[in-house]
Amino acid sequence: MNKLTSRQRAYLKSKAHHLEPVVLIGKNKVAEGTLSSIDKALKARELIKIKFREYKDEKIALAQYIQDELQAEIVGIVGHTLILFKQHPDQEKQIYPLN
Repeated sequence: MNKLTSRQRAYLKSKAHHLEPVVLIGKNKVAEGTLSSIDKALKARELIKIKFREYKDEKIALAQYIQDELQAEIVGIVGHTLILFKQHPDQEKQIYPLN
């Protein structure tokens, strides 16, 4: 995926404002099951929030790891919440078109 422009990032942040976190990072850090849950949520919604309950000091490194593993884009980190985006490959199923 191409890097998001600042305009696209601002658009996605505005759309994510009212979303609730769908995945919580807790004691198990980012395990295989966590990555699977995040991937499923991204395929269904494209834009999600992930809340860090634990490992708050490592959130930037963990966010980068999640981004690399799932080929997603970090929209931003607000407090202890990560906003993540992965556009659906099928143009007809895209919720947030970025053209």
